Amino acid sequence: MSLDLWVGLGVLVGLFMVEGALPYDQTRDRRAVHGVRNLGLAIASGVVGAALAPLLLGAMSFGSAQGWGLCPRLDLGGLGGALISFVLFDLWMYGWHRANHRIPFLWRFHRVHHTDPAMDCTTALRFHPGEILLSGLANLPVIVALGMSLQTFVLYKAVMVAVILFHHSNLAVPARIDRGLRRLIVSPSMHRVHHSEIRAETDSNYGTIFSFWDRLFGSLRVREDTQAIRFGIGRFAGDAWQRPLRLLTIPFLAEWPPGPPTGTRAAPVPANRP
Repeated sequence: MSLDLWVGLGVLVGLFMVEGALPYDQTRDRRAVHGVRNLGLAIASGVVGAALAPLLLGAMSFGSAQGWGLCPRLDLGGLGGALISFVLFDLWMYGWHRANHRIPFLWRFHRVHHTDPAMDCTTALRFHPGEILLSGLANLPVIVALGMSLQTFVLYKAVMVAVILFHHSNLAVPARIDRGLRRLIVSPSMHRVHHSEIRAETDSNYGTIFSFWDRLFGSLRVREDTQAIRFGIGRFAGDAWQRPLRLLTIPFLAEWPPGPPTGTRAAPVPANRP
């Protein structure tokens, strides 16, 4: 297994255990059933990701042989090139995530991730295989354009997996620590807002690793009463829809207006503070 898989497995197991001892939402039950269902979908997506690996390696190899990419052009080798491509790839991930909420075709697949009515660390792995295919293909030209090395890409994925597992978790993080963390990375309180069924909240906090993209582009939303957030999109919340085979069908069902529904509660005021 690669570094990102080892990191992901270790963080997933650790967080799942700690969530049981220090849960943010203490009303959660059937954690094992919920986790197994999300992991079932994750396995299907993992097969697609593995199938894309040769294409990724081929694109990297070809781009490197041609001397393509920002880092080679600017002669940014070593640590400098790794840092620049790491940060810029996270900017791309922010843009891609935002596009998944704005473009109806992409939202059809991405909404599967948002239909989880009980968010925990396993929700971080709940992605439709179609979304994994689309994102994998979209990543290829960006990686080549940056001149991103395989080592940097693997490092990015390892950090990304650890951070998204953490900010999806049902872990009770003290408010002071959460506020400190979200100065740099996406924290659990930030991402709980993103999974709200209120559209103004769902269409916010798009960051993957770094939280400063949301500040920079005006998409940051902060709520102090995150306990009151209802997760989901207002559809597909029933238990029958949470089974992997049913989740696979959601992108192909009748669509309503693009994006998740607008909830009945008041939308939060945009926040530019950390």
